[in-house]
Amino acid sequence: MSGSAPRAGSSSAAGNTAGKDSGEQHHWFEPLADFVGPAYLRYSFTKGTAQETAFLVDALALEPGERVLDVGCGPGRHAHALARHGCRVAGVDIAERFVALAAADAPQGAAFIRGDAHALPLRAGAFDAAISLCQGGFGLPVDPGAPNDASILAGMAAALRPGGRIALTAFSSYFMVRHLEETDDFDAAVGVNHELAPVKDAGGEERPFDLWTACYTPRELRLLAASAGLDVLHVWSVTPGRYERRPPDLESPEFLLIAQRVAF
Repeated sequence: MSGSAPRAGSSSAAGNTAGKDSGEQHHWFEPLADFVGPAYLRYSFTKGTAQETAFLVDALALEPGERVLDVGCGPGRHAHALARHGCRVAGVDIAERFVALAAADAPQGAAFIRGDAHALPLRAGAFDAAISLCQGGFGLPVDPGAPNDASILAGMAAALRPGGRIALTAFSSYFMVRHLEETDDFDAAVGVNHELAPVKDAGGEERPFDLWTACYTPRELRLLAASAGLDVLHVWSVTPGRYERRPPDLESPEFLLIAQRVAF
């Protein structure tokens, strides 16, 4: 989840549950995920899954049978859709509640584990493609004062075979500062926005939660990708549910990075 209630979505950080010790929490997002549960999928930003997935299948040239890693998979909406396309998908998420939800009704070809996006519990070079969308892994800082998305991107790149492709979305710094709300507190020194957002659970109970979102410019994304050994193919401006090949602008909430692991 990310942004306002929430502003533009998110999942959190890949049908079985494994990985971290059950019940032990490591991220400020986990209590929020425990509370919101399946109500996460009621938020408007989750309603564009079919369009987003179809766009990514084309942009990443995904074929049935290819292996896809979903970092910050949340309740598994993109992983499920890609599995129905015929891909073999591994979803990783830091929130045990979301992993359980994703695994509960997972289609054939989709499996889920609880894990840290900064230390992916996966074999290097095992995947044809990797995604991290809606600030579910990339852009969801463990320490809001020192976001370290570089390690997430490096881990995703290491999980790819040479020539494998990456798609990730990042919240736009330009959009954030142009559309700050009264509940927002944007730290210009580190590029992280904080807000106290009302969140509802499946029964309609509402509670306030602190949310932090790391924001980026296209230049920063390109530099991070290069440092992870990736060739940047595209950076587009997108809106949840309306992915398109639009040059970077100031009015779209997210950037979509498409990159490829350098083939040696």
